[in-house]
Amino acid sequence: MAERSLRGARLGTQSFEDERGVEMAPRQEVEYVLPDGKTFTVTMADDAEVPAEWEDPRTGKIGRRVDGDAPEHKEVKAPRTHWDMLLERRSIPELEEILTERLELLRAGEIGPAHLHRPAKVKAKARKR
Repeated sequence: MAERSLRGARLGTQSFEDERGVEMAPRQEVEYVLPDGKTFTVTMADDAEVPAEWEDPRTGKIGRRVDGDAPEHKEVKAPRTHWDMLLERRSIPELEEILTERLELLRAGEIGPAHLHRPAKVKAKARKR
């Protein structure tokens, strides 16, 4: 077994590359403050667009940039509901008229599922036979 072992290196734990001749990209340290007053720093590229807020890697809380402006708050539009979209197309009196017509058709058995239809009235003459 001693003949098969590799000598002089630990597999997967050591790199033989060195950093001579390698120029690192310019970097900047950006400081963020949490709501409780604690601060943390994030290293970013010099030419990176620095966000106003960043999540603290330790606590998961959102911190604001120390020397930055407050983030712009966008106005949030209220979501449109089906009722809102319906009211864009029809007025309340029109909707009431349509509802009345549809209810009459449903009660007459012309529309809707068969199990909701009322049985037709049997004439008296047909019963006697």
